[in-house]
Amino acid sequence: MLETKEITTEYSGVKALHKVSVALREDEFVSIIGPNGAGKSTLLKTISGTTKCTSGEITFMGTDITRMKAYKRTGLGIIHIPEGRRVFPSLTVAENLELGAYRLEARNSVAKNLETVLRLFPILKQRHNQFAGTLSGGEQQMLAIGRGLMAIPHFLMLDEPSLGLSPVLADFIFEAIREIRETLKFSILLVEQRAVEALEFCDRGYILESGRITMSGDREALVGNPMIQKAYLGAV
Repeated sequence: MLETKEITTEYSGVKALHKVSVALREDEFVSIIGPNGAGKSTLLKTISGTTKCTSGEITFMGTDITRMKAYKRTGLGIIHIPEGRRVFPSLTVAENLELGAYRLEARNSVAKNLETVLRLFPILKQRHNQFAGTLSGGEQQMLAIGRGLMAIPHFLMLDEPSLGLSPVLADFIFEAIREIRETLKFSILLVEQRAVEALEFCDRGYILESGRITMSGDREALVGNPMIQKAYLGAV
């Protein structure tokens, strides 16, 4: 489905990613965990095309997209939900969701997609005509995810969906992500500080530290690794 081959991304000559290789199969859920500043968000930005890599290759469904413009990657169904929610505050919830359906494939099934989003996040139906900027942080995160789903992703990237949320709201968001994965059947790449939840939901995971992949494996192998338990899962 998607593969990065030894991609390197730099900011002002400083390597944020150094020869990072990750891969996702069709309908697979992969999590990336690591400390702050490890390059996790940069990896998602590089895949979506909003940040350029200086070397390496990115392929999606067999096509080299390394130099492809970001909007063209979106047109292929690569949907990136960045950290910090990024809703349009002066537009209503309904207008934000409608903007998500900009892909041709999505424009042909707006009503069906909207029904799916409102089933996952019923509070958005109650807030339909409310300006997005007046929503709570949790509601804005639901809206950001819902807007991404309106595009009918083939490959969805979620960057820190629990950031700044209460434990209760974060748990709700993770349960929604679980349902999205089980019912909508597309590939998901999750970046998340809450390593316990990130590893609980995934098929496989990668550990990214200081811009490099230091470990990878299926969920059971990572959860059972003493180093991972001590560094990320709170084991003593």
